[in-house]
This record gives sequence, C-alpha cells and structure tokens, in this order.
Amino acid sequence: MIGDIKKSVKVPSVEFKKPRTVSKFRKLIAPLTVIVGIFLIYYLWSQFRLYRDPEAIVEKETIELVNKVSEHMVLPLGELPSVATVTDPEALKADHPFFTSASKGDKVLIYSKAKRAILYSVKLDKIVDIATINVTTP
Repeated sequence: MIGDIKKSVKVPSVEFKKPRTVSKFRKLIAPLTVIVGIFLIYYLWSQFRLYRDPEAIVEKETIELVNKVSEHMVLPLGELPSVATVTDPEALKADHPFFTSASKGDKVLIYSKAKRAILYSVKLDKIVDIATINVTTP
C-alpha cells in the first residue's frame, strides 16, 4: 500500500539553468559603442555651434589661412587680414598688375593697418606676390 502511494505521487523535477555568461565580444563592444557615441555627439555639437555663427566660420578659415601663409613669411602683427578669393583672374590682370600671376582660387590677404596685400596660391602653397596698398578712409 505504501508502495502504491509512492508510485502515484509525482515529484516535479527541477531543472537548473546554466547562468548566462556575457561573451567577451559583448563586454568589449558595449563600452566602445558608448565611447564612439560620445565622440560623435561632441563632434556634431561643435559643428552645429560653428554653423550657427557664420562669423566664427570666416574667422576660423582666416586664421587657418594666416597660419599657412606665416610658414612662408613674417606677417604683420596685431590685425587679422581681410581675405578675398580670386574668381576671375583675367579681368583682374587687365586692371591691376598685382594680379598678373594670379590664378583662379588664389587668396588675397589685405592688411589695411600695415598697408600690405599678399597674393597666396592655395594650390601651390606659395606666396605669388606682395604689394603695398593705399587705404583711403571715407
């Protein structure tokens, strides 16, 4: 009789699941994804901040150009030059001898206080011409 009771009672079997282990790949990828995300957010934020202020873009480009030209000569101190880009050198050559060696895309740095104009070739990374200018104030 006792044997019959034991046979009729079913004991639930308990299965123990193996604890999940996180692979080395996931341990490495998660922090890298976070770091790349932070750098991407910072880069996009800094670009957005620059493009919100067009004057900051012009000033940054001018400083970069001044740094390139200053590798070739000593530039006047104490002022940031006005910068112009040569778009039609043929029209300028006819009117101004300063532009005889100019080509499309060259930059002109105009230092009004120092009364200097510098023609710089971006393609050749060379100073093409330097001239003294007369600045008249109205």
